[in-house]
Amino acid sequence: MTSVMSAMLNVNDINIRTELQPGDLGYIAYLHGEMYARECGYGLNFESYVLQGLGDFARQYDVAKDRVWICEHNQQIVGVLIAVDRGSALQLRYFIFRPEFRGLGLGKKLMTEFINHMKKREITDAYLWTTNEQHAAITLYERYGFKLTEEKVSAEFDKELIERRYDLTLSF
Repeated sequence: MTSVMSAMLNVNDINIRTELQPGDLGYIAYLHGEMYARECGYGLNFESYVLQGLGDFARQYDVAKDRVWICEHNQQIVGVLIAVDRGSALQLRYFIFRPEFRGLGLGKKLMTEFINHMKKREITDAYLWTTNEQHAAITLYERYGFKLTEEKVSAEFDKELIERRYDLTLSF
């Protein structure tokens, strides 16, 4: 997609569905593997980590507790966010957008949907893991109230970086 075409898009051009369909998880793994290799230099160990997590999610997926937001443009997946029920908390995972769909407000829209899902289910706690390299995402998480709670040096993704945990507690 050209930058001119991207400039003409807006958030209303994107369909967001909340039903998981066959092929979605495989494509989410592909997006993570391809984009993080190109943009951050992550290797096959990162893709393996994503595949393992998505496999676990597929086996335990409960439509009543977990939530997916699949962003589509022209019937192609361009972004995603998954809320994984962990019992006492929701884990925010697999939050990604194709580069040409960043900056449209989709991140804010999905974060708002995530928070609304927490409120609807009366869940007060959420958390996520990211890396120190994800500056734009971290800014968004902090804007929505997530606080840094843990850091650890890691080489799990075929390069040294700092993994960070962010937690959110809502009050009703």
